[in-house]
Amino acid sequence: MNQIWERIQAIAEKNNGFIKTAHVEQLGISRPMLQKYTKAGKLEQVCKGLYILASDMADEYALLQARSKYAVFSYGTALFLWGLSDRTPHAYDITVPRGTNVSLLKRDNPTLRCHYVQPDTYTIGISETISPQGATVRLYDKERCICDLIRDKNNVDMQLYSQAIKIYFKTKPNNTKLLKYGKLFGIEEQIRTYMEVL
Repeated sequence: MNQIWERIQAIAEKNNGFIKTAHVEQLGISRPMLQKYTKAGKLEQVCKGLYILASDMADEYALLQARSKYAVFSYGTALFLWGLSDRTPHAYDITVPRGTNVSLLKRDNPTLRCHYVQPDTYTIGISETISPQGATVRLYDKERCICDLIRDKNNVDMQLYSQAIKIYFKTKPNNTKLLKYGKLFGIEEQIRTYMEVL
């Protein structure tokens, strides 16, 4: 019994504090054990098939990604996590490949902003960082974030836009990577202009 609990705790430790039913079953632990620990007050069910240790607080950033393996933080959320914006996100921005079903995620997070991209551009610049609560989360690197801002300038808050661009170019920009992405997204000339001005 204690061995089973230790294995469940190990799963949580390895997965940002989350335990998925699938992870438990892979180790040969039955589903009723999860229900047993939930009734005993050791586990808390966050949503169908997803649990956290009752002693832990769910990391909101990690929780979103635990529910969708395709969710990558982008735009305002990624800018905040990278320190390119001082605006704490009240709504999370995620990017997923076009055709990904995130209806349950949107239902449970009404303020969630989903950005859909072609599958071939989705993987460009995926990186990892630590969330404010200490979990490892996926997000676009700084250069991809800057490219997304420039490409989507008309739909982005201007204050957020100018702050992110200014901070990025003040703090050791990776011009090579930025130009490489710019070429892939067809905005190389705009990026060169920013580089000259800033």
